[in-house]
Amino acid sequence: MNGPMPQRHDCSDPSARSAGIDAAVTALGQGRLVVLPTDTVYGVGADAFDPQAVARLLAAKGRGRHKPSPVLVGSTDQLDALVSELPDRAAELIEAFWPGGLTLVLRHRPSLSWDLGETGGTVAVRMPDHPLTLELLAAAGPMAVSSANLTDRPSPEDCDAALGMLGDSVSVYLDGGPTAGPVSSSIVDLTGDAPVLVRAGVLSAAELGRVVPDLIVP
Repeated sequence: MNGPMPQRHDCSDPSARSAGIDAAVTALGQGRLVVLPTDTVYGVGADAFDPQAVARLLAAKGRGRHKPSPVLVGSTDQLDALVSELPDRAAELIEAFWPGGLTLVLRHRPSLSWDLGETGGTVAVRMPDHPLTLELLAAAGPMAVSSANLTDRPSPEDCDAALGMLGDSVSVYLDGGPTAGPVSSSIVDLTGDAPVLVRAGVLSAAELGRVVPDLIVP
């Protein structure tokens, strides 16, 4: 599926940025992989609704299905298409922290024909605070995105590091310059009666607790 030579686009240049997004949208539509910057580290992404592309993503990273990929969205409208209902606490957290370093675990619509891995009917979803990636998501729709590293290797903070690890398993590299750094997004599970902090990251338990005071911190 992948060509021998991946495309790399320097997205600091406006014309290259536009061409890069067009190339990425085309590649995603063909079931191929794209590397993109986020507000934490570089990610590798696939069309969330293409099971073969998601399988290709897991294979490129050397990752098993027991670690399903999170999904990035470019707007709350895209989120509405993924989840059957949005709990009040989710809406409050989104209002406070999106776009940004907060991943929410929600129940996805049973009707969705996707396969992200062994998710148990849930999806981990985030709206990243990076203009280039938001532009891509607006054009391409929701993407399954994982950090653009080989499993057990450091998450890349620039395009060169991602290219060095993933090479021609990825079709299009969008170079948005260095990212903010390796601190992961915080993850809150909203599938139960009370919100549960799964992972503290960019946002602390105290910051999250100001919005959802009943947050359970294991």
